[in-house]
Amino acid sequence: MAGHGAEHDGNEHDGNKGPEPTAVRKTDYAGAVYGSLLAASVVAGAGTLGTFPRLVLVLLLLGTGLVFWAAHVYAELVGDRLMHQALSRQEIRRVCADEWPIVQAAVPPAAAVAVRPVLGLGPQGAAWLALAVAVVEQVGWATVAVVRAHAPRRLVLAAGTVNLLLGLIIVVLKAGLQH
Repeated sequence: MAGHGAEHDGNEHDGNKGPEPTAVRKTDYAGAVYGSLLAASVVAGAGTLGTFPRLVLVLLLLGTGLVFWAAHVYAELVGDRLMHQALSRQEIRRVCADEWPIVQAAVPPAAAVAVRPVLGLGPQGAAWLALAVAVVEQVGWATVAVVRAHAPRRLVLAAGTVNLLLGLIIVVLKAGLQH
């Protein structure tokens, strides 16, 4: 998921450092983490309004991911224009790909909702499963990002813990707002 978008080759420049010494491909996991948190928020927020038919929640998750992806793409492209950089088709495609993990992060929670009949879950059970999938996904992508950055173990633990806490805040909000 995160590996598809936000990949950069070593020929790009960092404003202060010049070109990178090797052509190593780097991945930005921010979109995957953000998209997972967004999916968890959608499930929690939708749950406060009652139960939804399975298809409605699946479409809500995927549709929200697409809308936020488009908003991020638009904001990035407008930011490029404000920086007086000409926009090319290649730049537009790059930005679209870089932000795509936001949409991809909605897929596992949506799939969890979609398979609820196979698992014998009702609408509330499916919502809780989707929320759990989104939180696990969020913690997983944040942890993978830090591990792949060769960060010290304490930073890996901190990233996982912070993202777990963020996810648990959403879980607590969902539980509190439903009662």
